[in-house]
Amino acid sequence: MWRRFVYNASIFGVTIFFSNVVAADPQKLAQQQQPSLAAPPDPHVSVTAATNEGKEGPKEGPIAAPKVTFEQAIALSMERNPSSQVAMQEIRRSKALAEQARSTWLPTLSANGFYTRLDSDRALEGRIMTYRDTLNGDITLTVPIIQSHAWAASARANETADLAKLSAIDAKKQIAITTGRAFLTVIAQRRVLESSIHARDTALAHEQYAKSRLAGGIGNRLDAVRAGQERASSDSRVQTQTLALERTQEALGVLLGGTGPVDIVETKLPEPPPLSTALSEAERNRSDIIAQRQRVEIARKAVRDNYTDYLPLLSAVGQPFLQTPGTPTNPTSGWQAQLVLTVPLYDGGLRYGAAHEREALHEEAKIQLDALLRQVRSDVRISFEGVRRADSALEQAREASKLADEALMLAQEAYTGGTTSNLDVIDAERRSLDAATDAAVAEDAARQARLDLLFASGRFP
Repeated sequence: MWRRFVYNASIFGVTIFFSNVVAADPQKLAQQQQPSLAAPPDPHVSVTAATNEGKEGPKEGPIAAPKVTFEQAIALSMERNPSSQVAMQEIRRSKALAEQARSTWLPTLSANGFYTRLDSDRALEGRIMTYRDTLNGDITLTVPIIQSHAWAASARANETADLAKLSAIDAKKQIAITTGRAFLTVIAQRRVLESSIHARDTALAHEQYAKSRLAGGIGNRLDAVRAGQERASSDSRVQTQTLALERTQEALGVLLGGTGPVDIVETKLPEPPPLSTALSEAERNRSDIIAQRQRVEIARKAVRDNYTDYLPLLSAVGQPFLQTPGTPTNPTSGWQAQLVLTVPLYDGGLRYGAAHEREALHEEAKIQLDALLRQVRSDVRISFEGVRRADSALEQAREASKLADEALMLAQEAYTGGTTSNLDVIDAERRSLDAATDAAVAEDAARQARLDLLFASGRFP
């Protein structure tokens, strides 16, 4: 009778223990395993990164790192990323080239000095014509008056400097989209880690329950070993996923130009526009299209300015001079002025070749613009379709995760009641983890699809 009392007490105790660890309500269990997926999905509502805002991360996560919001991450990457800084230096370089081009039609002033020593004085009929030692100096001022070709080249250089600014903006946007994807990857990896930790905790409870049954004389060693093996595998997955999260945080820190890993504060993504609006905004607002249109315009103006290669050039040259000692032909001081007219007559076909090159560059720029417009329209359409498909996949993944959690609960109840083996529990645990991971991946895919649509339409950043 005493042994039977101990037996019943053991059953009662371990049942209560296991029931407290694993929730009896499948909906509650699903919420514990997927805190970010608690709300029912709506395929027409944007999936945001704020599904778990204000909650603490997993207890067993990576080393604490400074946190940034989505907006802060984008701003920091566009400011500190090396590619962005190089783009800013390219703007400086293009402005310097514009200054060099402008110098060709601005006045120039130079000073020259000469010292000459001959073997002896040069004399004619007893009169010295050139002294053995002479010192000459002059200041030359050249003022371009008509420089049509230089004017056109300087104007194109200024437009190229403006184009460098547009190219820098486009480079920053490419950095921003890469940073945005890395930010969302940190969120997704954290979700996967949370699922792994929850699965590990469930496996640990299962192991403790199996060991309690064995200690009470109602279980067997095989069940305890299987439960321990599943717990050990779950521990290994937690470590692997923790390392993966640390890697994503390090990658985000590199993109932000930091000196270490960076964690995230989950914030909302902007709402994507409708398809028709996205198509029109993309052609009007995307920086790469604006930059390519500017290239077409610069090439068109270069073709238009071909006539400047055939125009004459006119410059004024003024030169005060000093010579000591003076001679009858070269006094001690004086000045001279010239007007220099240059009329290009024949250059071996150089101007014709340059004109043909500019025409070809203009046609290339137009072809590239047409190709870019087609690609942008395609990007918008496929991004819009990607959002729709990702929403549908997320809805199904959430439903699968919920059903897997319910199946796990039923398997645990059956095992507690002695109607099945712990193999069914272990299988249900693994399926529940896989479903939770798939849901986290689907949630990340939905976020990434929205980010791609925002970028394709020119609304991000």
